[in-house]
Amino acid sequence: MHEEKIREALNAHWHASATGDLDAEHDIYDDNAICDYPQSGERILGRINLQALRSHHPEKPSGFDVRRIQGNGNLWITEYTITYEGRAAFTVSIMEFCNDKVVHETQYFSDPFAAPGWRSRWVEQIT
Repeated sequence: MHEEKIREALNAHWHASATGDLDAEHDIYDDNAICDYPQSGERILGRINLQALRSHHPEKPSGFDVRRIQGNGNLWITEYTITYEGRAAFTVSIMEFCNDKVVHETQYFSDPFAAPGWRSRWVEQIT
């Protein structure tokens, strides 16, 4: 039952993220949650600061697509794409839960890149 509750919370969180519902988006976080952005070297301390930071983003996403959510116990990973100003960023969110709230999240963002032609005979395109 614990994992079903977490999956429901994650689905609600990502839906709220996609629709811009900042209050519902941040219900998943513990008051003292930590969110790390390793690529920029930033750490956000506390749900209030995380919500404030996200509410001041200069652009609203024009696309948001969850590819998959996987996890068990207290560790859950979501792969998704988020589109700002016509550019998609492939994103991985790693969330650690305690008492059904996120206490630590790490997010990685990467830009798409063109596949080199030399490997085309071994691959197929995904969307």
